[in-house]
Amino acid sequence: MDDDGRPKLAVGHVSIEVDDVDDAYAFFVRHGMRDIFRGDNFGVLELRGGTHLVVSQARQAVEPGTGAPFDLMVDDIDAAHDDFTVAGVAATDIERGRIHDTFHIDGPGGYRFAVTSSHAGDRVV
Repeated sequence: MDDDGRPKLAVGHVSIEVDDVDDAYAFFVRHGMRDIFRGDNFGVLELRGGTHLVVSQARQAVEPGTGAPFDLMVDDIDAAHDDFTVAGVAATDIERGRIHDTFHIDGPGGYRFAVTSSHAGDRVV
C-alpha cells in the first residue's frame, strides 16, 4: 500500500467497441463518467480512480445481451438502481449477494453491464 492507504496499482484503461460511439459516449457521461476527449471514431471517459474508458467504433456488431467486458461499481447500489430506472434504462432487480449486490442494465452497443456494490467502505481508493 502507498503511504496514504491506497493500493499501489490501478487499472489504467479499459475499452469497449460499440456500433454508435456518440450514443455510447453520451450514455456514459449521463450516468456519471467524466468527459475527457471525443474524436471522430472514439472517445475517452474517466471513471473514479482515474481509470479511462476508451469507446471506439466496432468492427462488427455484438449480439444484443452480450456481457460487457467489465462491470461498473457504485457505492450505493439502491440509489444507482433508482438512477438508471428513472432515466429509462432497463435494469434487473437487485440480487443481494454475500460480497456484492448486483443488478444488470442494457447499455450501449448491445452490451449487458453488471452494476455491483462496492465494499471499499471508508477506505481510500
